[in-house]
Amino acid sequence: MFIHRFFRSLNVKTIDLRSDTVTLPSPAMRQAIASAELGDDVFGEDPTINKLQQMAAEITGKEAGLLVASGTMGNLVSILTHCSRGDEVILGDQSHTFYYEVGGIAALGGIQAHTIPNQPDGTLKLSDIATAIRPDGSHFPPTKLICLENTQNRCGGVILKPDYMNSVAELAKQNNLKIHLDGARIFNAAVALGIDVKELVKDTDSVMFCLSKGLAAPVGSVICGSAEFIKRAHKIRKMVGGGMRQAGIIAAAGIVALEQMIDRLAEDHKNANKLAHAIVQIKGFSINLDAVQTNIVYFDLDSEDITAQQVIEKAKQKGVLLLNLGAKTFRMVTHYGIESGDIETAISVLSQIMKTLK
Repeated sequence: MFIHRFFRSLNVKTIDLRSDTVTLPSPAMRQAIASAELGDDVFGEDPTINKLQQMAAEITGKEAGLLVASGTMGNLVSILTHCSRGDEVILGDQSHTFYYEVGGIAALGGIQAHTIPNQPDGTLKLSDIATAIRPDGSHFPPTKLICLENTQNRCGGVILKPDYMNSVAELAKQNNLKIHLDGARIFNAAVALGIDVKELVKDTDSVMFCLSKGLAAPVGSVICGSAEFIKRAHKIRKMVGGGMRQAGIIAAAGIVALEQMIDRLAEDHKNANKLAHAIVQIKGFSINLDAVQTNIVYFDLDSEDITAQQVIEKAKQKGVLLLNLGAKTFRMVTHYGIESGDIETAISVLSQIMKTLK
């Protein structure tokens, strides 16, 4: 917030493209938060949470839902519910759970991560998954779970399509494995494909989606699965400290997110596409346009005479914020609050920077 206050003091609008987690709640969300009907959720008595969880289950085609504080908590709770200590989970080497979740499944669950390469399109090769499945034997940890991520963040926000999801599900079924989907941005995938989100998650045993990214709620994620799975997950959530009380103030914004914010994700995708097609024209940058499928834009700095940090600092001075991921790689994410004019400003700023830094 300091960054935003600084630019406001200069009467400069901050165009924050670091992540879709920086969204601020809509006026409708603020009103819903203020007027939310509340109760004690540990007793199952918060009507607003109960409504959100039911909505989430219905929209994903699952039996039940469970509100959690974050996507990281949602993935952790789901994996701890599926697996016991000493079990093994197969997941991508670029997956959020492996890369950004502090080793929680190992530290808190004693669960071993068996990573295999994410392909540029975000998938895990079926042959790699099959090879990673452990045989029975006293030497090996039992393989229990396959984790997928849709959209796949570190591969550029790319989409795992229904036919791929079906193929993994068939492989899992043949080997008596479960599937958990990190669907933090699953609604971005569904909107981009023009299909019902149920089609993308129907073969999963559990799915987590975030309310606080493109859907613009201030906090919260939801896990969905069978009634029996959610019953077990509820206990695990309590174990990791997720027994929230009058958290209907969180759920109220989540309800508005599901009612009002899904269809508008298409605007974010349009802005990301516009941004990407302009960046490819700026000398000194390179970008894989095929990977820009939703609201995430990764691009690289080609110049050896300029550092990524120089670009970051110059852009910041002009009110545009972006992330530096790796020595020469940047990420920009479009979201609620970013308009077409902001994209034009960001493009102009990047173009000016590259001209002046050469």
